[in-house]
Amino acid sequence: MSDINIKITDRNGVTHDLVAPTDMSMNLMEVMRSYELAEEGSIGVCGGMCMCASCQVYVVNGEEKLQTMGDEEDAMLGEAFHVKDNSRLGCQIFITEELEGLEVQMAAYP
Repeated sequence: MSDINIKITDRNGVTHDLVAPTDMSMNLMEVMRSYELAEEGSIGVCGGMCMCASCQVYVVNGEEKLQTMGDEEDAMLGEAFHVKDNSRLGCQIFITEELEGLEVQMAAYP
């Protein structure tokens, strides 16, 4: 396995070209936290348990590369703020080689 390149636009509108490892079983929320793209306590509030939507992102490019949304993620987005048709939870997007070139924008919080 190797690292992949992804683009994440933070909540201030700044786009970051990042490298994410595919061999550490990380999800997108953990990548955003490791690069400190949001203030402490404003992302991954529930610890990645699909219970808070603080890691919500809008998929700009690469939606077809993502796994199908599960029932828990769908239910959480049904209760979240700022939801769009391309909303997903970062904690449910697992970093794999197939996600090379993924582009997302972080949703406002809360």
